[in-house]
Amino acid sequence: MKRVVLITIAVFLMAMFGKAQKFAYVDSQYILDNIPEFAEAQSQLDELSNQYQKEIDAKFADVDKMYKEFQAQSVLLPEDMKKKKEQEIIDTEKEAKNLQRQRFGKDGDLFKKRQEFVKPIQEKIYNAIQDICTSSNYAVVFDKGGSLSILYASPKYDISDEVLDHLGASISGRKGRNKGSESGGSKGKSTEQPGTGSGTNANPGSGSGGSGTDKPVKK
Repeated sequence: MKRVVLITIAVFLMAMFGKAQKFAYVDSQYILDNIPEFAEAQSQLDELSNQYQKEIDAKFADVDKMYKEFQAQSVLLPEDMKKKKEQEIIDTEKEAKNLQRQRFGKDGDLFKKRQEFVKPIQEKIYNAIQDICTSSNYAVVFDKGGSLSILYASPKYDISDEVLDHLGASISGRKGRNKGSESGGSKGKSTEQPGTGSGTNANPGSGSGGSGTDKPVKK
């Protein structure tokens, strides 16, 4: 069903813009991987994620310690003291789970930091693509690295390196290209439709956008 929807979107866009219009595509993940600011942001996010994880692990370790102590002492404790200790364990575990959600949950601290670090980089990429589209008269730019996949695209329609050139990224040592594809410097200009794919309005999308999905925590 998804494939049918993608093909329908592609056909609609091609029919709407007509054969005379130019199409191209980018690989947003490849672009991000070759921007030093993104690697730096990713490193900061990984460090922050590890810090949050240690904080949460310490909380759950407290819960385990309290539970073991309770098991060892419960035989000697009066009933009212037992209930008090049990409630303390429940409350501490609840605090640990709340902290876990606060740090790694949807719209949590790590997500907000990712937005703070990565969003400005994504906006720079989008603006670069927009400038290239305006100067080269591209009607639509597809994102090969986005969630709407391109089944096949010829490398000659790939303007990812042109975007990196526009952003001032180093030409030498660019990483992430598949074997056999071109690397380094700008690609040739796109002409007609690059084939079946799913279109976006010259937007690189979120790509990986940082460290992927928020890190799940055991417990």
